Amino acid sequence: MPDSQDFTLMSTFPCIRRAALAALCQTNPAEKARTVRALAADGATRPDAAFAPALRPADFPVEWRAAVPGRPAQPELVSARFVPRRAVVSREGRAALLHALAHIEFNAINLALDAVWRFDGMPVPFYRDWLKVAGEEAYHFSLLAEHLARLDAAYGDFPAHNGLWEMAEKTRDDVLARMALVPRTLEARGLDASPPIRARLAQAGDTAAASILDVILRDEVGHVAIGNRWYRWCCARAGVDPLATYDVLVERYDAPRLRGPFNFEARAAAGFDAAELAQLRATAPDAPSRG
Repeated sequence: MPDSQDFTLMSTFPCIRRAALAALCQTNPAEKARTVRALAADGATRPDAAFAPALRPADFPVEWRAAVPGRPAQPELVSARFVPRRAVVSREGRAALLHALAHIEFNAINLALDAVWRFDGMPVPFYRDWLKVAGEEAYHFSLLAEHLARLDAAYGDFPAHNGLWEMAEKTRDDVLARMALVPRTLEARGLDASPPIRARLAQAGDTAAASILDVILRDEVGHVAIGNRWYRWCCARAGVDPLATYDVLVERYDAPRLRGPFNFEARAAAGFDAAELAQLRATAPDAPSRG
């Protein structure tokens, strides 16, 4: 399995879905981010045939599948309750916070690539959407990694938790559940969390980090919208009600319960409908302050 800067995915694997799996297996975060951004740009110009939607997971080499997801030896993965929380007034505190965000974005790269290669039988726009998401998540990761370097830190310096990927593992055989519980549940929490985090960073005087949060929130609205769109498509294909099915999936896969405050403006922009927003308002009526 090649994992070097000079290996060109699209010349080696002209099928986009094979290339996505190859990128997913890469372990070096910086190389993965560069590879994925290039793959997303290249894939946007490829004809539909390059996505080979007829491929099944079993059609991919077993050694690649065993290497999913590619990740570095560091950061150490621990329970979420053991991830340190530090005040952002100090350089180390800001580095710890931005490291946590970088870890989320690294996992988000992997999650988007996993959606591209894993789920067979989906329309080509599904694969195009998630490849685009992977490229934007790689850009976010690169922005955060560059800012960490300015704080004399690097990705891998602090422990992190693996909650996002654990849910991906649980939903590996069910694209409907994946769409319900990863982009529109776990990743949607970022829509709620971004404004108060941005405000803390701005108050600490880190305007560059606050600007990165602006970019991430802008793009994540689109990513969650993609999750919402494909969740509803999957529900329509299965002939089930999206609202009732979501509650069933939360129970079946033991997904985290949503807790406020919620960013209702961002969630509405990301495609949550009136019934979903009303359900959230019943549990936490106050949206977070905007930074």
